Amino acid sequence: MNRDFGINQAVVEELYLRYIDNPQSVPDHWRKYFDHLDDGDTSSSAFDSRGGNGNGTHGTAPVTQAAQRAAAATEASATTAKVSALVNAFRSRGHFFAKLDPLGLEAVPPAELTTEAFGLSASELDANVSTDFGSGGVTSVRELVARCEETYCRTIGVEYMHIESSEEREWLRTRMEASLNRTTLAPSVQRRVLAKLTEAEVFEQFLHTKYVGAKRFSCEGSESVIPLVDLLIERGAELGAREVVIGMAHRGRLNVLANICGKPVRDILAGFEDKDPEKHLGRGDVKYHMGYSNDVATSSGKTVHLSLAFNPSHLEFVGPVVNGRVRAKQDRLGSDRSAVVPLVIHGDAAVIGQGIVAETLNLMNLEGYTTGGTVHVVINNQVGFTTSPWDSRSTRYCTDITRLLKMPVFHVNGEDPEAVAWVTTLSIEYRQRFGKDVCIDLYGYRKYGHNEGDEPRFTQPLMYAVIDSKPSVRSAYIEHLVSLGSISREEADKIAADKRAALDAALEATKKDPSAPEISAFAGLWEKYSLGLDAETPETTTALSASALVKLAETMLAWPSTFAPNPKVAQLWKKRLEVIREGKAIEWAAGESLAFASLLSEGVRIRLSGQDARRGTFSHRHAALTDAKTAKKWTPYDLISKAPAKLDVFDSPLSEAGVMGFDYGFSLDYPDALVIWEAQFGDFANGAQVIIDQFLSAAEDKWKRLSGLVLLLPHGFEGAGPEHSSARLERFLQLCAEDNMYVVNMTTAAQLFHVLRRQVHRPLRKPLVVMTPKSMLRTAFSPIEEFTTGGFKRVIADSGAVGDKKVDPKKVTRVLACSGKLYYELEDARAKRGRTDVAIIRIEQLYPLSQKELDAALAPYGASTPLVWVQEEPWNMGAWYHLAARMPKMLGPKRPFTCVARDESASPATGSPASHKIEQARLIEEAFNG
Repeated sequence: MNRDFGINQAVVEELYLRYIDNPQSVPDHWRKYFDHLDDGDTSSSAFDSRGGNGNGTHGTAPVTQAAQRAAAATEASATTAKVSALVNAFRSRGHFFAKLDPLGLEAVPPAELTTEAFGLSASELDANVSTDFGSGGVTSVRELVARCEETYCRTIGVEYMHIESSEEREWLRTRMEASLNRTTLAPSVQRRVLAKLTEAEVFEQFLHTKYVGAKRFSCEGSESVIPLVDLLIERGAELGAREVVIGMAHRGRLNVLANICGKPVRDILAGFEDKDPEKHLGRGDVKYHMGYSNDVATSSGKTVHLSLAFNPSHLEFVGPVVNGRVRAKQDRLGSDRSAVVPLVIHGDAAVIGQGIVAETLNLMNLEGYTTGGTVHVVINNQVGFTTSPWDSRSTRYCTDITRLLKMPVFHVNGEDPEAVAWVTTLSIEYRQRFGKDVCIDLYGYRKYGHNEGDEPRFTQPLMYAVIDSKPSVRSAYIEHLVSLGSISREEADKIAADKRAALDAALEATKKDPSAPEISAFAGLWEKYSLGLDAETPETTTALSASALVKLAETMLAWPSTFAPNPKVAQLWKKRLEVIREGKAIEWAAGESLAFASLLSEGVRIRLSGQDARRGTFSHRHAALTDAKTAKKWTPYDLISKAPAKLDVFDSPLSEAGVMGFDYGFSLDYPDALVIWEAQFGDFANGAQVIIDQFLSAAEDKWKRLSGLVLLLPHGFEGAGPEHSSARLERFLQLCAEDNMYVVNMTTAAQLFHVLRRQVHRPLRKPLVVMTPKSMLRTAFSPIEEFTTGGFKRVIADSGAVGDKKVDPKKVTRVLACSGKLYYELEDARAKRGRTDVAIIRIEQLYPLSQKELDAALAPYGASTPLVWVQEEPWNMGAWYHLAARMPKMLGPKRPFTCVARDESASPATGSPASHKIEQARLIEEAFNG
């Protein structure tokens, strides 16, 4: 037994004897060993398994030729085993020894992948072994090790052995090993790479000299990202990609806009000139946050639509937005995942530092969120703003976060453009073939500081001592191509001169007319939508006839006979039909169901996603049913959908920012759909505050980008504690301005029905934030007449009655205003107290406030009758600050306006149910007698 590698000599001898008798009787790899053995000289290896002197004898016992050959086979197989272990080590760990850092500053790890470390003697290096490297075959140990080093330790380091799929691993292995992980570019492609490197470098140098000190977040030091993206689009188009949606932070963004997306340079330069400040007062965004869309032609004659997503400085939050946009495009095309490709370009500090990356990665293989794989590219500057890698992460690579999805990671030295070209080809081919994420870690550096006004030498003096003396990647690539005879220096100089001339012409045109172009926001899918104010936009019909509502309900109950629902759920659905058919009061969930069904019957697609969205947190929805016998999912809404409409309801991971960002992105490219994100409890939305602040509330003002995303946020004080009471209504209202969104806290099922239908049928696309009920789900009834007439009411006037007594407006001494479930408690208290001198109005839409409907609701009462806003939230939360700032002007000087609320508090609610009851009772008492 060879104890080092588990080679059993007796077994080998037996195999060899079988081989002599019949070569086909042994496995292929052993047959190859023995074939080669028979062709070679075995005298130096002839020995007996029981000991020997090398001359074929042991005492007087002769050693047969078969035994000699078997012994030689044993020795060869031992060598092969050691070599096999070394080859596998190269595959798994070769990336640690690859020459990735263009600055040469990366610490060299201790030697590990050596022949000595794997027990191979000098005499074994020239031995021939059978190997599975590449396409397999026989080669010398020395040659095999050289090929391993070339494949895995040159300027490309690959992590792929952790991939669970053997098919994917084998595809990558054979592609890399057969080519020694390099490509031979055609001269035309080499020229294209050089042209893109030239465009990148000259563009940055031009801006640096023409706009000295201006922030632009140069990609100098990582210019290879431009040919990388260009080649990805080229190869992607050949593999069926029709669209690429790009998300990236600010570094290199202007370069991508100009040299990838084809945005006119004159338009970019207008941002630097900034000659029209009055036009952008209080709106717009910096030039390196802007997006752009364009059709570009590839060298093969195909057309690819590129969309660079708008992005704030919260670097990684564009990732889920991009994937949501891609999913919407794919769904519209019929779920062809290969036709639309998401490309997310990360920074090295951000990709490992921001938790939204992990949230987004976790979505990628889920039914409701998959996009068939994202191509991730990390521009690896090897430093954050001023923070070094050893201070910013606990892992070796910034890309280690991607191991969550076990995707292949190609680490590549950005100063080897042809290595960059090869890993780009492998990456897009992998994505298109397997429909999974892939990552390119592009090692480079940052020529200047975090921005062009920053001094990096304060914190990275050694790094910048090297950077200051380095030639550009373009210069090095020109030397390479000249040495090959692929191009002359004169040709390379002309490429640069032509680019400079084009930039000079663009600058001259900009100087003559420095006005910034208008952002086009209403092309294609958005042609029928518009900007606008709520009060100035005509209302749309949202009511339906009673017969139409009954028909919808009946259709949804025509369930297949083979479907076995849970009996309680079946009864719930049947009850919905009964109350509709009989014209009884309809509860909240049935109102939502009718809104969904009516829109589906009109051809409107609906996407609802969130935590426990299928059933609903409070077991009220049951949009997707589970067969009690088979556990298969089925939805009654399939019975009513009119193509291409369908209802997609997805239970999301326990993630807010990633999922809301995804659904926001979906809404950007599916404006004609009803897109909803639902929180398990309303305050969970604070986990997505960046999406709310930077995208949802501000995108129209910053980028003229509209979204009709609906947020359903359970809200209401019921003694459930600080984290399950408030959806933080005040935060949304603080973000409200310029009619940028709707915020509603409604009291009836009919109101929900109308507001959801209004969201689709109006030409405006504004986010809709809905404070949804919890306990009120079973009390917020509406008669069927409220569904068949009228529409959404921003303000609901007093009912005019307290029990069987009428309210005489002339005798009213105070008017209470409220929203949400508190209305029912106030109404109940008024009835118990018999207070016909108190009126109660409901402000259902808290933003935008309706002057017209507020005036109508208050008209019956005297101009000086006090108006009291009553809210469950503490005085410093809820709607009070918002209303106190806006209502006095709306009410005029005569009408007093005050507030009844819980005492101000740092926490939204008490954790004691008993304390809650005391607080609620005092609140209501003060509302009537305070």
